[in-house]
Amino acid sequence: MSKNKPQTELSETIRLNKLIAECGLASRRHADRMIEEGQVIVNGKKVYELGIKVNPNKDRIVINGHPLKRSAMKLYVVFNKPKGVLTTMEDPLERPTIADYLDKIPGRVFPVGRLDWDSEGLLLLTNDGDFANKVMHPKSEVTKTYLVKLDGKPEKKHIDKLLKGVSILGGKVAAKHVERLKRPEGSDQYDWYKIVITEGKNRQIRQMFEKIGFDVMKLQRVAIGQLKLGSLPRGEVAFVNEEILNKIFLPDSPDEVKIKKTLRPKQASTKRSPPKSKSKSKSKRTFKF
Repeated sequence: MSKNKPQTELSETIRLNKLIAECGLASRRHADRMIEEGQVIVNGKKVYELGIKVNPNKDRIVINGHPLKRSAMKLYVVFNKPKGVLTTMEDPLERPTIADYLDKIPGRVFPVGRLDWDSEGLLLLTNDGDFANKVMHPKSEVTKTYLVKLDGKPEKKHIDKLLKGVSILGGKVAAKHVERLKRPEGSDQYDWYKIVITEGKNRQIRQMFEKIGFDVMKLQRVAIGQLKLGSLPRGEVAFVNEEILNKIFLPDSPDEVKIKKTLRPKQASTKRSPPKSKSKSKSKRTFKF
């Protein structure tokens, strides 16, 4: 940029990935990937340079054929993702996605992190890219708490190994806390465990238990920091305010998360997710977290 340009114009420039995040289109990391893949055009030319700065008041920015527009309202939503739903907004194979449940949200949001196809539970969505980046950044060490049903009974040596750390695809990871949960009355022979982690690698929980010789039969995320899934039913969404959002950055206390009646294994939990056509009847509600 020319040294002769006035200071007022210099102060109006912003990193392209930060602008994309502020517009609610993606997190900064995702924005960087979009730039690298040539999806972003600035003033008629594709840009590939990470760290490039633009002037949102003067530069014309187009992403995948659509002009970039600033979002007028920040949205923060929690969703209880059912099993058998992709954590993505669209799928070329037309499988169920989280977008099928978000038609009542007054604006475009994207998921902060992800849950696998065969996992369920708490998912956070927003159009605030800076907030999403803060939640996902390793330095934040945001805790994620899961309830896991295993096909066996780990011994103390197995649990100690998880706490010490195991190597999986993507690097070495360790659990912050692992405990066996009291088996509910009338439940089957399989044991449930609570595990708390801070990383978010692909299929991390499943890989960790596979590393010590056990398969995960069911996986449900019940908390992000101290933001709890609570009574939010499967397939439902709820808006959260700033006070509740702050709970995300408070580490989960091992003594605070207890298995609740609504989280215990029961016949209803095996139902398939509602058909896409019925998801639109879902209404927004407010739940305690």
